[in-house]
Amino acid sequence: MKNLRKIKYIVIHSTAAFTKSNDETPFHYLIERNGSIVKLLKENKISSAVHADNSTCIHIAYIGSADKKGQLMDGRSSSQKHAMFDLIVSLTEKYPQAEVLGQSDFPDVKKASPGFDVKKWLREYEPDLGIAA
Repeated sequence: MKNLRKIKYIVIHSTAAFTKSNDETPFHYLIERNGSIVKLLKENKISSAVHADNSTCIHIAYIGSADKKGQLMDGRSSSQKHAMFDLIVSLTEKYPQAEVLGQSDFPDVKKASPGFDVKKWLREYEPDLGIAA
């Protein structure tokens, strides 16, 4: 099915930032600890993860973690990092105008999700070409 939405953002999240009180499926994709990518919501459907901008977003979450005080941290496994990078590449090829951001990059969001600086990580990430798709 053709996506009729204009996608302006690909948004990265950590599951540790969400509770049961949130929408049951606030993400389009979920990256499991072993790097498996699970599609939770069709891309033509609007999610509910960043409020005002949801109609223009594709949401990716990784199974994340928080410290003992509840602060989000970058607990991604190397498999998750690789899968995330591959998924971002795939989505930016599909939506070349889309900007990749962390949930916390949106001004109306008060959460520290995804627990790392997405733009910095993308600039510095070096894929393991031995396992690249």
